[in-house]
Amino acid sequence: MPRKIIFHIDVNSAFLSWEAAYRIRHLGGSLDLRTIPSAVGGDISRRHGIILARSIPAKKYGVQTGEPVTDAVRKCPQLKLVPPNYGLYEKNSKAFMEILKKYTDKIEQYSIDEAFMDMTGTTLLFGSPVIAATSIKDEIKRTLGFTVNVGISDKKLLAKMASDFKKPDLVHTLFTEDIQKKMWPLPVRDLFFVGSASEKKLHSIGIRTIGDLANADPAALKAVLKKHGEVIWNFANGQDVSFVESEPADNKGYGNSTTIAFDVTDAASARLVLLSLAETVGRRLRKDGARIETVSVSIRFHDLNTVSHQSVLPAATNITKEIFDTACRLFDELWDGTPIRHLGIHTSRASMDNAARQLSLFDTTDYEKLEKLDRAVDSIREKFGSDALLRASFLNQNKIDHMNGGISREKRTVDYTKELVE
Repeated sequence: MPRKIIFHIDVNSAFLSWEAAYRIRHLGGSLDLRTIPSAVGGDISRRHGIILARSIPAKKYGVQTGEPVTDAVRKCPQLKLVPPNYGLYEKNSKAFMEILKKYTDKIEQYSIDEAFMDMTGTTLLFGSPVIAATSIKDEIKRTLGFTVNVGISDKKLLAKMASDFKKPDLVHTLFTEDIQKKMWPLPVRDLFFVGSASEKKLHSIGIRTIGDLANADPAALKAVLKKHGEVIWNFANGQDVSFVESEPADNKGYGNSTTIAFDVTDAASARLVLLSLAETVGRRLRKDGARIETVSVSIRFHDLNTVSHQSVLPAATNITKEIFDTACRLFDELWDGTPIRHLGIHTSRASMDNAARQLSLFDTTDYEKLEKLDRAVDSIREKFGSDALLRASFLNQNKIDHMNGGISREKRTVDYTKELVE
């Protein structure tokens, strides 16, 4: 039986690379954003002001993904900021995946910019793993104009670790027998699943490298980090039995949230935001043929404190009105009048079970009619665009989008006539 060969393909600085390639290939630009201190960042005026991706030169100034744009500019005053364009990212992600499919049908898309490939038994077709990985890397660069790193291993975890080695545009191997030499000397923060909070706790007990973690007492780790300690100890020792899953797992929950462009101080505005979120959550549920049994609402206040509350529904649903009504009830139980910056609706216990609803003797709601109405609205919006229909509540106001959450519409496209493309 041939040895398992797993590739992990990771786009280098994906959002920034895709933007740079588009500007050069399609807009006639000559400045490559990847070669200067640059970043894809949110809109400060709408309070989405964080760094989504940064170039390697920007990294040298300490610019970090996820930090406020204001902090990044303070570190690097010459930082060139460009707006996010998720429509462009989705097109690039699709094109990237189409190239991978030429090499194997066993592909697991892990995120918009990375994927696992099971390349076991393909040596006669594409050559050794390193040759095959180099071919994939070079074809993506030649065809699409951006670079990737490829990690090669006999296990998914190790392939992902390998792709994070030196960047960009490189192929790295990390097989089980290489763990002690290639992985153990690395800082413990470099291990998959070790975040800043875990890193601090590990440092407090003298664990600074992945090797330290691998050789630590699992019982001691569990005492400090509970179940998570056991998980990362296994990872540090290269223990991973997961497979490349070509079929995505069922979505266990659906949710959307939004940072509001102004502090919400009245219940009516908050309910409009919740209605816009319920619209998008309900639409996604119906598109997937799913129903949920639990609804929760989260509120982040202007001082960044967050509270949440959830409720189990009497029956599984995908009806927008039912999700909205439950969210409003939860909101009323939570809110104390403090100005609101961020609202979210999240659901759980999702299933594809379409069993008939158990009706209550005292409930006269026509759920079948509501569901048919939702599906008719979905159909019209699918055909003519999301703005083809909107509820009367959203008329004569322009501060709250009637279908909010997820990727906001200002992030889905960019008006390049207003952008300085050098």
